[in-house]
Amino acid sequence: MSKQVYESPLSSRYASDEMQYIFSPDKKFTTWRRLWIALARAEMELGLPVTQDQIDEMEAHLHEIDYDLAAEKERQLRHDVMAHIHAFGAICPKAMPIIHLGATSCYVGDNTDVILMREGLELVRDKLVQVLAHLAKFADEYKALPTLGFTHFQPAQLVTVGKRATLWMNELLMDLEEVEYRISSLRLLGCKGTTGTQASFLELFEGDHEKCKELDRRIAREMGFDAVTPVSGQTYSRKVDAAVLATLSGIAQSASKFATDLRLLCHLKEVEEPFEKNQIGSSAMPYKRNPMRCERICSLARYVIADAANPAVTAATQWFERTLDDSANKRISVPEAFLAVDAILNIYSNVASNLVVHEKVIEKHVLEELPFMASENIMMDAVKRGGNRQELHERIRVHSLEAGRNVKDLGLSNNLIDLIAADPMFGMSREELTAHLEPSRYIGRCPEQVTDFLNEYVNPVLEAHAAALSQKETELKV
Repeated sequence: MSKQVYESPLSSRYASDEMQYIFSPDKKFTTWRRLWIALARAEMELGLPVTQDQIDEMEAHLHEIDYDLAAEKERQLRHDVMAHIHAFGAICPKAMPIIHLGATSCYVGDNTDVILMREGLELVRDKLVQVLAHLAKFADEYKALPTLGFTHFQPAQLVTVGKRATLWMNELLMDLEEVEYRISSLRLLGCKGTTGTQASFLELFEGDHEKCKELDRRIAREMGFDAVTPVSGQTYSRKVDAAVLATLSGIAQSASKFATDLRLLCHLKEVEEPFEKNQIGSSAMPYKRNPMRCERICSLARYVIADAANPAVTAATQWFERTLDDSANKRISVPEAFLAVDAILNIYSNVASNLVVHEKVIEKHVLEELPFMASENIMMDAVKRGGNRQELHERIRVHSLEAGRNVKDLGLSNNLIDLIAADPMFGMSREELTAHLEPSRYIGRCPEQVTDFLNEYVNPVLEAHAAALSQKETELKV
């Protein structure tokens, strides 16, 4: 490619070859030709003057696309579908008279869009499963490792590193369910004609309504679909595009949540994304380990979330049976959403499979906050020894404020245990108080929750999509 013209970073830096192929010109225009072949075959089988020789000729030249001729014809005709009809007809002279018989441009354009979106969603589904597999392994390994939980990014009750990972996974399972629903619910447009009335086909079939319906069914079967859109104008409803991109936006949201959490954990030096031997974190500061992969996830996710507004606005502003203000927008917004989500999942999988956990730092942070978290247990223990709950609560509040000032204002260690040990109201030795500072006492059911979640929700999904786990994962380009 010439370096003197714009190239999309989604192609040159981020998206996989597999996703790029799905939205490539070759895939698009060979799908147009497959649809023309399916149309001709169904018309022949239903009695129209189409011959097997004509179909054989089209099938023999399916992949021979003269892009120069197609471009020349489009310059002349100002119509991309007619240009490719002429390019196909040039190498299929016998079939030329029946190519596109009775159809309108949306027959190839819209049906192809649905086919490509379905294939794109299938690839996204497989990559979601791969990410889930990596996170499942991580969650299981660290299901019992106590770590600070945060609400409002303030230290809260302890959780575990593995339990936190299940929160990321649960959102991905929601996304996977959405993706599978979208795949199963996508319908081919079929052959509906210029305003969706099938008038041209009714004319071809001399008023036979059943043959018009059967034409739709046969084309759908050949293209791998169980059903077609029941009613339409010239196009399928643009709400379909909006729904698909909403699903992709959901994945972007989940991935951004994960990446944001990891960026914060990287700041805390508790968990980090992989950092390669020769990787440079900063051109000016050699010591830096910037979480650039997670930052890239967040950056691309922001693009997808914003991009999802495009088909929503398009769907809301269509006029009657057809306008063309959707075309230029959807040529960009739909493929780029798929390419960006593909890139997001490639990075997500790379990061999730190589997470670095700094257990000593996590332990240090837990022990710094644990005296505060243990205060309620200490109070209950003192009550059992005959103390007054309300008075003890007030004394702990006072001691906690003093310990907090020592930490925040003086830079000292948390001395709450020492303050309580010196308070005769509690009547407890430092050793007795320290016994309350065992982190595993404060993680609740985290290990059990992780095990149950993996066994009941995640593992069945991984087993159902085992084929996805055998596929080679995309290597990051940058």
